[in-house]
Amino acid sequence: MRLLRDRVPGARVIVLTSFLDDEKLLPALRAGAAGYLLKNAQPEELVRAVRAAHAGEVLLDPVVAARLIEALAVDGPEGPLDRLTPRELDVLRLIGRGLANKRIAAELRVSEKTVKTHVGHLLAKLGVTDRTQAAVLALHEGLIEQG
Repeated sequence: MRLLRDRVPGARVIVLTSFLDDEKLLPALRAGAAGYLLKNAQPEELVRAVRAAHAGEVLLDPVVAARLIEALAVDGPEGPLDRLTPRELDVLRLIGRGLANKRIAAELRVSEKTVKTHVGHLLAKLGVTDRTQAAVLALHEGLIEQG
C-alpha cells in the first residue's frame, strides 16, 4: 500500500479483509488506508466506502472502528517500536548495523529461519516493506545511532 501511494500519490486504498487483529489493522491505517471493511460488508457499504475514498474521506467498518478505539484507549499513544518483542528489537538493532540474516543468526545464536521469522514480524508490526525502511525508522526512533 505504501509503495502504491508513493508511486501514485492520489491513490486511495480500501482494505477488504477478514482480519481484525491489530497486527493487520494498525499497519494498514498507518500506511494510509482510506477504508477498512470486513469481508461480510454489504454491497451498499462497499459503494459508500468507494465514494468516501473518492471524496478524500475514510470509512471504517463499525466493528473495526470499535476495535481501533479500544486499542487506542488501552494502549494509549505509543511509538512504532513499542509493539516489538525484545528479540525483535535485538534483530532490528542488528539490521540497523547492516548485518545480514546469517550474521544476525550467529550473533543471537538462533537459526537463520528464526531470524527470517523475526524480520517478517517486525516489518509487519512497523508497517514497512523492507529492511532499509525498518532501519531508517529505528534510526529515527533512536533505537540505533547514526555512524
